[in-house]
Amino acid sequence: MVICAEQFFFMKKINRRNFNKLAALGVGGLVAPLPYGSKAVPVEAMLASPLEVAAKKALADAGLNAATKVGATYADVRIGRYLNQFLFSREDKVQNVENTESFGCGIRVIANGTWGFAATNDVSEDGIAKAAQQAVAIAKANSRIQKEAVQMVPVKAHGEVSWKTPIEINAFEVPIEEKIDLMLTANAKAMDAGASFINTNLFFVNEQKYFASTEGSYIDQDIHRTWPTFSVSGTDKETGMFKSRQALSAPVGMGYEYLKPKDSEKIAGPDDVVLYRHAYDIVEDAELAAKQVQRMLSCESVEAGKYDLVLEPNHLGLTIHESVGHPLELDRVLGYEANYAGTSFATIDKWKSGNFEYGNDKVNLYADKTLKHSLGAVGYDDEGVKTKRWDLVKDGILVNYQAIRDQASMINETESHGCCYGDSWSSVQFQRMPNVNLEPGKEKYSVQDMIRDVDKGIYIVGRGSYSIDQQRYNFQFGGTLFYKIENGKIAGMLKDVAYQSNTQEFWNSCEAICDASDQRTWGSFFDGKGQPGQVSAVSHASSTTRFNNVNVINTARKI
Repeated sequence: MVICAEQFFFMKKINRRNFNKLAALGVGGLVAPLPYGSKAVPVEAMLASPLEVAAKKALADAGLNAATKVGATYADVRIGRYLNQFLFSREDKVQNVENTESFGCGIRVIANGTWGFAATNDVSEDGIAKAAQQAVAIAKANSRIQKEAVQMVPVKAHGEVSWKTPIEINAFEVPIEEKIDLMLTANAKAMDAGASFINTNLFFVNEQKYFASTEGSYIDQDIHRTWPTFSVSGTDKETGMFKSRQALSAPVGMGYEYLKPKDSEKIAGPDDVVLYRHAYDIVEDAELAAKQVQRMLSCESVEAGKYDLVLEPNHLGLTIHESVGHPLELDRVLGYEANYAGTSFATIDKWKSGNFEYGNDKVNLYADKTLKHSLGAVGYDDEGVKTKRWDLVKDGILVNYQAIRDQASMINETESHGCCYGDSWSSVQFQRMPNVNLEPGKEKYSVQDMIRDVDKGIYIVGRGSYSIDQQRYNFQFGGTLFYKIENGKIAGMLKDVAYQSNTQEFWNSCEAICDASDQRTWGSFFDGKGQPGQVSAVSHASSTTRFNNVNVINTARKI
């Protein structure tokens, strides 16, 4: 049982200060979750580090020593500084700009075989020591109703180590004016190409995290994430109908270099589709989106029925996230998430059987916290475990879950999978989804090859609306762009498309997977879980994949 200090994330109106010279400001639009205790700060303050590593170690030791002195048999300390820069625009206006910083320390302990947690924004030796003592007091109080002692699998003591996201350009060092110019240029290109409306947003996150434990690890990490995105809408003035197209960007674990693409990082898709990998051209994509929404207004509405679906990675990532990532979280399988977001069909008895068919033998799904440029990539998780890759579904069979130190022994694992995370210094860390990926095909096989092999199908690009049940089993997914495939060729754009299936049926219908040259990622920048709610960021890598004979519905037609 875990008792933690009160925590929450909140929506905050954006600071418009100093932007009258740049553009006329609109009303507040899209808002995003910020860490607890966030406060507005100038850019200069964000670029200055408040503590050196040696100072963090001294502060952490103060917390560890205070906890053990009052009875903790285990303790870890996380000193965190969380920086966010969010920019919002609409057409020719800057709507919002937000620079925030959240800084503090969380202490987690075991005393009398029971968890306790406390946090403080007093980042001093006395402040951290007091929080450590409070955490132990909470653990001892909880132990009166604890039925079984916490069992933690061993972890290697790493000593003093560090890890950084491999970035080329720190986004926080890029002038605000340059970012705003990029957004407004993208907006102008879209409007010139026929868009009725466009909202463009840039999200930049930097987590500076220091972890220390009584088991001998002192880990300093500097983590960066970037997400450029937009929504373009087109309207038909005669009918009043409208269509929207989302950006085909993927949020990534990269710096500002992601927004400086090279031609070699662009992939030509079928018809008028342009796809991106390792870099993203937001101006080009916004202009293309404006042209595509005009086609979407007048294109053919899909006829419901069975189709072979060719799903590109920026679409398939969301399906992986919902039908594989969430149902294989061990805490969800055990019922710990039931009150908030449901349980899982992939129960322990199915795993124990050793022959539960999650999909057919073409399907190999794995977790990987080391994937370069991914949102979930870190060197060590939030309980000091070195990250790694492991199998979840092998040759179609369920072989493992996602587990942290106090869960691993429940599934006969001798070490944690390294997927523990807390979204703030004020949040207790718990099991969060790692990057969950689909292995590419081993034989050379392109998207064009795949389309040639389809007689009646639909090529789906990008994410759209979706729904999945409380056990992550029965689902429905839409998309951003849809193209009819007839006799091995793209035969025009479609609209009003969604497909329905259940997790086992869907993954058993997997017929072909493109090779690694097509592998790309989709990601969730603000993935929610837990009570009180926390957010995390996670990517899903795959190559374009074909699923045969899937039920497609028309989302516009009434029965």
